[in-house]
Amino acid sequence: MKNILIIEDDANIAELERDYLQLNGYQVDIVLDGATGLKKAVSGTYDILIVDLMLPQLDGFEIIKEVRKKLEIPIIVLSARSEDIDKIRGLDYGADDYLTKPFSPAELMARIRSHLKRYERLTGKHQGIEVINHRGLEINTASHKVYVNGKEVQFTAKEYELLLFFASNPNILFSKERIFDLLWGAEYYGDLATVPVHIQKIRKKIERDPANPEYIETVWGTGYRFNP
Repeated sequence: MKNILIIEDDANIAELERDYLQLNGYQVDIVLDGATGLKKAVSGTYDILIVDLMLPQLDGFEIIKEVRKKLEIPIIVLSARSEDIDKIRGLDYGADDYLTKPFSPAELMARIRSHLKRYERLTGKHQGIEVINHRGLEINTASHKVYVNGKEVQFTAKEYELLLFFASNPNILFSKERIFDLLWGAEYYGDLATVPVHIQKIRKKIERDPANPEYIETVWGTGYRFNP
């Protein structure tokens, strides 16, 4: 049984989420403030986090940032804040997904299943050690560690999945829509804008000059291509 932590200060919304998730076979804990939520989130006992942004004591952005220093489990933001700047900030801090209130419990359930499935695939599919090298960029698919010029760089689960996808398919041009379909899938109800947001985050970590990328090239009007 998968364990889910909900960090949400509105008890009615949190209980609605909990009841729906429990009906679908998940173990769920609720925390109503940010400080306590962070302590439980980094305990290592949860498979996925659902985090509100507007919380007492500590906001959701800080929780995401601190969790990402220690864990790579999927994080879904569930917030009433619907501005693009909040979505981009949440993704930049390390969230894997962003859902706005009011929300559909069925949609939340679909996103949870999708992220758990991908996380399990990433952390369990490689039995042997395989290292992908491209001009100072090294990806160890057994340990899921990434090195840039010999220095380890931290990635979220979705960033790692996207980087591995590109590095495993060099010199192939992919449209934004194709990348979205392959890596987020039909169960994801988000915006296509999540693709360039994640690519920009990866560029900041692997490129000498993110404004003039050498690895992940933008082919204007067409899509993206990885240059080995």
